[in-house]
Amino acid sequence: MGEIKVMVDAGKANAGPPLGPSLAPTGVNIGLVVAKINEATTSFSGMKIPVTIIINSDKTFDIKVGLPPVSALIKKEAHAAKGAGNPKTDVVGNLTIEQVLKLAKQKYDSLNSTNMRNAAKEIMGSCDSMGIHVEGLRAKDAIAELNAGKFDEKLK
Repeated sequence: MGEIKVMVDAGKANAGPPLGPSLAPTGVNIGLVVAKINEATTSFSGMKIPVTIIINSDKTFDIKVGLPPVSALIKKEAHAAKGAGNPKTDVVGNLTIEQVLKLAKQKYDSLNSTNMRNAAKEIMGSCDSMGIHVEGLRAKDAIAELNAGKFDEKLK
């Protein structure tokens, strides 16, 4: 019958906007949809999550939960409330190479990378624009060290 794509607060979806008004014309049980979404997104608590609700012709539904944006995952991993106002001078957090690789593995399918090294570089680039260091270095310097082979052992 159709599909509805929304961004919801993980574990805190409710029948109000944007979900309720989108679902009302479809005739599905909104309370049940909200409960399923909250159940599926509790592990991402505190983040906005993309959710696709597929409405079938018999008014049943399927839910597909996506991953949050890279920036939200980075903020959570670095325990930063938000990115830096001026990322060239302000530092709001620091990630280890292991944390960068964890995020790269999580988002690998949606990144434009052909291998884990390049995926890690993409994550580091996002860190740089947010004022978050990697291994105590500005991300561009950490990328240079990655290219030089410093983290090869961890990439295996």
